[in-house]
Amino acid sequence: MLMFDYAALEALSAVLATGSFEAAAARLHVTPSAVSQRIRTLEDRMGAVLVVRGTPCTGTEAGLRLARHAEAVALLEAELTPPEAPPVLRIAVNADSLATWVLPALAAVPDRLFDLVIDDQDHSADWLRRGEVVAAVTSSARAVPGCDVRPLGALRYLATASPAFIARHFPEGLSTAALARAPALVFNEKDGLQAAWLRQVTGESPPLRAHRIASTTAFVEAAELGLGWGMNPEVLVRGAIAAGRLAALAPEPLAVALYWQSARRLAGPLAPLTRAMRAAAGRVLLPG
Repeated sequence: MLMFDYAALEALSAVLATGSFEAAAARLHVTPSAVSQRIRTLEDRMGAVLVVRGTPCTGTEAGLRLARHAEAVALLEAELTPPEAPPVLRIAVNADSLATWVLPALAAVPDRLFDLVIDDQDHSADWLRRGEVVAAVTSSARAVPGCDVRPLGALRYLATASPAFIARHFPEGLSTAALARAPALVFNEKDGLQAAWLRQVTGESPPLRAHRIASTTAFVEAAELGLGWGMNPEVLVRGAIAAGRLAALAPEPLAVALYWQSARRLAGPLAPLTRAMRAAAGRVLLPG
């Protein structure tokens, strides 16, 4: 049975978390050469390269898997003997959830540190499949193998733009041709919300001319400034709509169902966070 040197595993996790041997050494209060020696010893023992040396340093598949194992062990040990430093929970969340309801949930679990991976809700489950996070907010109701899944509710989106933008680009109302010409806003290449809303409202999904803006708050501001139209969480734009800075292109919303998926083997250590996430989501998201 392979026995691990947990000082070496701690060094591996620190290098992958900070991106360099020097930063990992500062975190662990040792020298960079000590961190390097621990990593080399671990790689010799595993018979595989665990860290791709670069700027920043990144983990190989084996290195990432081993680092997640070390973090899981630390969480389980923390249940038995509270450590001096709180354990770190690495979770994947989508940016809109982070901007609307996730932070109060994290604040409700003060005895943990969090390492947040930001990814689209349609892709966040991939981080769980690869074993790179212990939990994720995802749009998938199908449980990742080894994970429990719980419904959180639905985040409601409105297609919004400034009144001046709507008057300029849609003087005769929405049409496929007008939507294809008017500049849109997308978060990144994974963002399918605009296309999904168009299919829901028009039955079509024309190619969009779009700005890419990977920030939830900047997304709203860009819409207010007339840069384009985009799907914004209703909870974030209610005030702007009431004040006349934004208007809905059409009354039909788009509701995106969200789920909390978490590693079953860590159900005990993750229980306080799971309760906090479900409670925070319940205060903002639509039921069902």
